Amino acid sequence: MEPDFWHDRWRTQDIGFHQDHPQPALVKHWPSLGLATTAAVFVPLAGKSIDMFWLAQQGHRVIGAELSEIAVDAFFQARGLEPVVRRTGSFTIKSAGSWELWVGDFFELRGEDLNMVSAAYDRAALVAMPPQMQQRYADKMAELMPTDSQTLLIGLDYNAQEMKGPPFAVARDKVRELFERSFAITLLEARDGLAKSDHLAKRGVTYLEEASYLLRRRA
Repeated sequence: MEPDFWHDRWRTQDIGFHQDHPQPALVKHWPSLGLATTAAVFVPLAGKSIDMFWLAQQGHRVIGAELSEIAVDAFFQARGLEPVVRRTGSFTIKSAGSWELWVGDFFELRGEDLNMVSAAYDRAALVAMPPQMQQRYADKMAELMPTDSQTLLIGLDYNAQEMKGPPFAVARDKVRELFERSFAITLLEARDGLAKSDHLAKRGVTYLEEASYLLRRRA
């Protein structure tokens, strides 16, 4: 997707993808990563996700990447925080409390920017990528994530003829195709996600699988 697409979504507040409560799969499966509570966690395409607040409640330092400055400012404003602002390269970095949010293009991040993280959480990044960009995204995550780091990935699968993404469908075999060169992949759960996805049901989706994966970065 072109950056202007996402800037327009945030500018017009067309953000049906935003949730007002922590993602149930995050709450259920995060303990399986066995991380130290002080571990740093990366959240790509973070938006203003309340999941970042939940991760901080577990003791984690959260490093997020988000294209929209509107989204990042809204996250801090919701918590009554005035972030410290600095710049590096093409990014504006806003930090307060347990959060450090990088405003800019995810694909311009470098491995050295994230060499302190132990894990990543992806609920909304892979599924935001159209099919022709998904391999580029997976390769970038392989470039960014340190050896032995873990990623909790939540993917969606549905009949792509019923709805034009985003979110885009990523079937289980596609997830393996995208990531297996660089990550060991464990399917943690696959469940019917339609009952709690009213906004997708209203767009015509009649079947929705939500799958949770644990990815471990190989050497």
